[in-house]
Amino acid sequence: MDLCQLRKKETKYIIGLMSGTSVDGMDAALIQLTGCGTHTRVRQLAFITLPYTAAVEERILQIAGGQPCSSEELCLMSFLLGQLSVEACLAVCREAGLSPEEVDLVGSHGQTVWHAPHAQNYLGYSVRGTLQIGEPSLIAEALGCPVVSDFRVRDMAAGGQGAPLVPYTEYLLYRDPERDIALQNIGGIGNITWLPKNCALSDVFAFDTGPGNMVMNALAFRLTDGKLRFDQDGRLAAKGRVSKPLLQWMLESDPCLPLPPPKTTGREQYGSAYLEALLRQAQSLQVSPVDTLSTATAFTAACIAENAKRFLPRLPDRLIVGGGGSCNPTLMQMLRQALPTVEVLRGEDLGLDSNAKEAVAFAVLANEALYGLAGNAPGATGAAHPVVLGKISQ
Repeated sequence: MDLCQLRKKETKYIIGLMSGTSVDGMDAALIQLTGCGTHTRVRQLAFITLPYTAAVEERILQIAGGQPCSSEELCLMSFLLGQLSVEACLAVCREAGLSPEEVDLVGSHGQTVWHAPHAQNYLGYSVRGTLQIGEPSLIAEALGCPVVSDFRVRDMAAGGQGAPLVPYTEYLLYRDPERDIALQNIGGIGNITWLPKNCALSDVFAFDTGPGNMVMNALAFRLTDGKLRFDQDGRLAAKGRVSKPLLQWMLESDPCLPLPPPKTTGREQYGSAYLEALLRQAQSLQVSPVDTLSTATAFTAACIAENAKRFLPRLPDRLIVGGGGSCNPTLMQMLRQALPTVEVLRGEDLGLDSNAKEAVAFAVLANEALYGLAGNAPGATGAAHPVVLGKISQ
């Protein structure tokens, strides 16, 4: 089916793919979608996560952390992630009981391996950039449908930071005529979106709040000698005690926290170098490993709360938390303590799937690209104007 025919379909089956900074696997959401723009209506049919092998996860983290990587390896990794994207698409189709031939469109975020939203001197030129890999042509060939990918670069070309992109879809799906809503995603990185009651798109803005699960995951891995990739249900952090001196050091030394929006961050800030500095500081303060993990959990909650207090027009009536961090009861308790006047909920409390939120977002953004509709929220990314996001592979 060509693009003109696809635009005429009232109802479409769309897969959204997302591989985030936590690098724990490829998320795939299969949705049934009608309409476009503010008339978009979504019904989630299935969601799965295809876990990466330990070797794939480790190498992605190394490449994304800035370790040397040849052009040969970057090429092979991009095609490997394309293959894994196909596997995730097939798996989510099986979960939904839908044949791959019935899928109309795929939106693939890919894997970010470097994000440089601020200009750097490169070969005598001032250059910004972002790079997501995971060859989309492999998906198009395997499923026989168009694939929209590489969403972030067009926003950067328009002067934005290329992130966060989910706020546009949050505006479409979550706005409330009677409440001030904030949506906090806690993936590898945390980001917050502001949706004032009865808002227009021009009222929406969003920004990264700092680390989400990234630092906690790395500490849990260290603490368990590699047995755990993350702190399941926050159980390890719950056994520890928050070190006030270490938490104060984390807050005072953090370069992201005082910056006004728009702002984005990633593994280049909270990766291996940050982890080693944190462990050295914890050792100097004689903070145990489990207390360090508990403190890092409190740090994520504190960053969210401080950003909300400093940079939102006012505290929201309701904060809806999604992403993997929403499944951590210890973190959620700390967040509620940090924002006692705010109703802090998980997406599941509203009948939504927190884990699928970002994958669903890229399915929706793919549909917007199909109709030539802008998919960024300039108030979130800092772009000069709205732009159509993504490149289409057929």
